[in-house]
Order: sequence, then C-alpha cells, then structure tokens
Amino acid sequence: MAKTKPGKKDLDSYTIKGTNKIVRPGDCVLMRPSDSDKPPYVARVEKIEADNRNNVKVRVRWYYRPEESIGGRRQFHGAKELFLSDHYDVQSAHTIEGKCTVHSFKNYTKLENVGAEDYFCRFEYKAATGGFTPDRVAVYCKCEMPYNPDDLMVQCEGCKDWFHPSCMGMTIEQAKKLDHFLCSDCSSDDDAKRSLNTFPLSPPVELKVEPKRRKR
Repeated sequence: MAKTKPGKKDLDSYTIKGTNKIVRPGDCVLMRPSDSDKPPYVARVEKIEADNRNNVKVRVRWYYRPEESIGGRRQFHGAKELFLSDHYDVQSAHTIEGKCTVHSFKNYTKLENVGAEDYFCRFEYKAATGGFTPDRVAVYCKCEMPYNPDDLMVQCEGCKDWFHPSCMGMTIEQAKKLDHFLCSDCSSDDDAKRSLNTFPLSPPVELKVEPKRRKR
C-alpha cells in the first residue's frame, strides 16, 4: 500500500460541497468538466487525502463514455454505458458534483426504473491502446450485434435466440403484442448453421495513444 506523503493525511470520507452527500473510497462520483457544455465525467474514488492546508484531493480511476474511446460509440452501446479505464488521476475534491451508481451489466438490466444517476459497465478499457476486456461478447439476432439494454428484443420459442423487431420486419408496437414468436429460421425449419457467435471489440491493431489528462 502506498504511503501518504509527509504533510498529507488520508481521509475516510468527504462531504460534497453544498450538499450532505458523503463520498468514501470505492464510491462512484460525477466530476465537473472544464467545458460546461459536456456531461460530467464519471470516476471511481480510490483514495481521499488532505494536505496541511486542508485542501482535499481525490485519486480517481476514470470511466470513459463510448464516444470518448478510440473506437467511438457503436450501435450496441447503451445510452448509460461506461468503460472502466486504466487511466488514473488526482483531482481536487471540489470538482465532485454528485454521486452515482455504476451497476454491473446484469444488475442494470434488472432495474425497473433507470434514474439519472444510474450507469452500467461491462468492459474494462485500455486508454492508451483502445483495447477492451473482455474483447469478445455474445451476439444476437440476424444482425449479429451484441445486446443493447436500451433496445426491445423478442425471444424465439424455437432456437431461444433474441431478435430486434425491426430485423424481423415488425414495429415495436407489434412486438409488444406478440404472444408467441418464431424467427424466420425456425418457422421455415432452416437448419443452416449460424455464423460465429462472437463480436470483436478491440481495434485489430493496438494503437499507441497517450490518454489525455482531464483538465479542470
């Protein structure tokens, strides 16, 4: 464990300025960006410390939004999806705007109501190379895309695969009224083998790019 530098002390918690919300190591927080037009940054607090002037700093591990990654946002990325990066930083605690919850993918899909402070994470992200862990995920539907929890899907009673209504020539309203559903393969007894059921996420060649420091 890293030792605290002379003149600094570790803190168990920090109260967000102007609120009664308490932040502790391990909590996820929303941090004010330098550009007010951008959404807040999301980070996981690793450590809280104060210097001899009582200036409080937080060591954080950044979450990246899909559009902040090298590959950019893709069709299967959810609106509230984040990637846990290997990009660490030290920031003033005064830039913390609020707390949030970053759910596992499984727990997020079970939420009855998704609030403004709810996010989910299913990948870890290497900021310098654009690589993901895991780098392959299961795909669904005849479009062979990973699951996006924001999109309605219907399950085939034959093969048990999941399908987007639009890929099956249906509207969302029609799909919601279905009592039973068979995909085109099962309804026509087509036993043709499906293509590979994984989808590559990482760039084919790892790019050497230094992660940009997030300035305040």
